[in-house]
Amino acid sequence: MKNIFRVGIVLLILGSCSAREGTAPRNLDNACEILTERPHYARAFKKAERTWGVQTHVLMAMIYQESKFISDNRPPHVYALGVIPTGRQSSALGYSQALDGTWAEYVEQRGGRRADRTDIDDATDFMGWYMTATVRENGIPMNDTYNQYLAYHDGRTGWRRGTYRAKPWLVRIAGEVRDRAVLYDAQLRTCRAFR
Repeated sequence: MKNIFRVGIVLLILGSCSAREGTAPRNLDNACEILTERPHYARAFKKAERTWGVQTHVLMAMIYQESKFISDNRPPHVYALGVIPTGRQSSALGYSQALDGTWAEYVEQRGGRRADRTDIDDATDFMGWYMTATVRENGIPMNDTYNQYLAYHDGRTGWRRGTYRAKPWLVRIAGEVRDRAVLYDAQLRTCRAFR
């Protein structure tokens, strides 16, 4: 009986650890606190910065907007007649909210079959990969958070067509992402967790 109790306690502890990992960090308004609470995020951001040249504060601001740092975040369900669930608004999943088709392209070209949208390392690599293609195809500098976010949200072709111009809410959000990147950048400059 004691062994069953011990196994139960161990499973409870392990279960609580894994459940916590999928949740958002406690203070999303402070980049240093995010990285102190989740040091593996800092390693993922630094790796993406080395590989793709995308700065950490830009990635953090975009991930904040896309998923609030919730690893398995998904868009809300759509309901028929207000009560019958008919699926989700899109196939977006994970930290980066990568769509199925774009993720499949990433897996084929770069990530490999083991890549997982709910893994911070893969999500940041995906975002760096995507943003690098945006630089190449659209000429948007990597540190232009505003336009990088618009192209990330509406797609590179959508950005070229200017689809965001008909979406005042998206233009406002892109401004918020830019402002958050500036805030995170200032915080990271004084952050011991990120040196």
